[in-house]
Amino acid sequence: MSYAIKDFKKFHFIDEGVGQPLVLLHGLFGNLSNFSGVIEHFKHTHRVIVPLMPLLDMDLLHTSVGGLAKYLHKFLEALELKDVHLMGNSLGGHVALVYLLKHTDRARSLTLAGSSGLFENGMGDSYPKRGDYDYIKKKTEQTFYDPATATKELVDEVFSITNNRLKVIKIIALAKSAIRNNLGNELSKISLPTLLVWGNNDIVTPPFVGEEFKRLIPNSELYFIDKCGHAPMMEVPDEFNRILAAFLQRFPNPVVPH
Repeated sequence: MSYAIKDFKKFHFIDEGVGQPLVLLHGLFGNLSNFSGVIEHFKHTHRVIVPLMPLLDMDLLHTSVGGLAKYLHKFLEALELKDVHLMGNSLGGHVALVYLLKHTDRARSLTLAGSSGLFENGMGDSYPKRGDYDYIKKKTEQTFYDPATATKELVDEVFSITNNRLKVIKIIALAKSAIRNNLGNELSKISLPTLLVWGNNDIVTPPFVGEEFKRLIPNSELYFIDKCGHAPMMEVPDEFNRILAAFLQRFPNPVVPH
């Protein structure tokens, strides 16, 4: 499923449906297609917005979790979005958390799926010699419970990124920023209703990470999905959508006065 990419004030994003805004944030090797199952389901009940996060397009100084959180703030301001439902996978969840710690009044709820911010296993401490396709294929497959979810198209995309020296430097910068930016001491400040959806077979942010988020975020609830890795919205979209839909039903559309 392909969607039109909108351009507004130098921002690029998908914008489908009407209703309460549901803003989806992808992770380090993610892209807009990661959310096709979520977009297709929720565009009938919500305004689904997926910004193309400039993970590899920012200058090196701002290539960090904090830099991405500032970008998110500018994006939401530009589109004049308030009372949003924020959902982030992996690094996208981490960005949502850093943003919300400064702007809690801008969101109605938060959903995290395999989020970084406490602990994550990355691609490794260092990259192998560029051009090692088999290594990248194996690492990409490890994102999922079912290796077949890592299609050739997805592996090729990750391979092309990791074959570019400057992009690799930025990926490493983001990964190190995520590890440094540990939010363990701050998560108690997140007062929003928070949904945590974790794959039982996630080896990037293992199940104990979901349990720790649940312990540290006061108003949170945690759901595990069997036979699922680091990206539940990609690997088991039907189950993910069912859990998210039940959560979002608690937030009726505000009544607009006549």
